[in-house]
Amino acid sequence: MPNDIKSAFEKAGFKSSTKQQTQNTAAQAVDKFVLQKNYADQAEQVIKDLKNQMGRDFQNFTTSKIRNILSMVSEIYNDVRAEPEDVLDEQIQSRIEYLKVRLAYECGREPKVVKPFVKKAGLLELLSDIGDSRKKFIDFARYMEALVAYHRFYGGKES
Repeated sequence: MPNDIKSAFEKAGFKSSTKQQTQNTAAQAVDKFVLQKNYADQAEQVIKDLKNQMGRDFQNFTTSKIRNILSMVSEIYNDVRAEPEDVLDEQIQSRIEYLKVRLAYECGREPKVVKPFVKKAGLLELLSDIGDSRKKFIDFARYMEALVAYHRFYGGKES
C-alpha cells in the first residue's frame, strides 16, 4: 500500500495489521496472569485483595461457592499424579477444558461473588495456559488449594 494511503488510513483510526498485532501482543503480555513459584504468597495476596475489594460481599463468598470447582480440580489432580508422563493425555486435557466451561458458568451464575474471585486469581488464564503440561496443571491445583485455604484463613465462611 502506498505510504500516502497508508497514512490516510492511520489518521482515520485504522492501524496496519503488523502494528496492530504488535500492540495487541504487548497489551496481552502486560495483562497476562502468571503463576509465581511462591504461589502460596500469591494466593494469599489474591484473597486479601479480594476481601478489600468486595467489602461486605466477601461474607457471601462461601467455600461452597468454590467447592465444586475445587472438587473437579482435585479429581483431575489425582489422575494426573497417577500418570508418570510429563505430557497430559487428551482425555485429561478435555477435562481441563470442561473445567474452564464450569468456571465460566459459575462466574455467570454468581457475578458478584465468584466472578471477581476467578478474575482476580487468574483462573481462566491459568487453565488456558496449561495446554498439555503436567507440571503446569499440578502447579495450578496447588495454587487453587492455597486460594481455598487462605479464603478460609481470612474469614471466608463455610457453607
